[in-house]
Amino acid sequence: MINNKDFTKRLEKIMSHYDITATALAEKIDFNRSSISHLISGRNKPSLEFVMKVLKNFEEVSWEWLLYGKGKFPSDDEEVKTSRKTIQNKATPPTASPNLFSQEIDPYPAELEKSDQKIERIVIFYRDGTFKPYELP
Repeated sequence: MINNKDFTKRLEKIMSHYDITATALAEKIDFNRSSISHLISGRNKPSLEFVMKVLKNFEEVSWEWLLYGKGKFPSDDEEVKTSRKTIQNKATPPTASPNLFSQEIDPYPAELEKSDQKIERIVIFYRDGTFKPYELP
């Protein structure tokens, strides 16, 4: 589990290293300024989207260091590339058989009809590490 206080310290270290403000960080990673402010104050925990944007925009930051404080910052470029390849290899799902998507799937299984649980959000994850959430009204 991610320690919020330690994560905030590492985020502040990134900002200090690059001599940028929270506003400049928000612009660089295309993220909401208020969300970054809430992260820094400890009010919110980092989202997957936030972490992925930091890693994408700051090549010197390794995911192990950002999330858990393991390793060093700034890390050498080869170490970051190796750790990102490891993430991608672990995250890449097995190749689906061609028939997998041609099967008919009941969109409303009986167990959902009997349940009082309602779907709130569906998230599609892409192989390049990005994702797109769909909020239901």
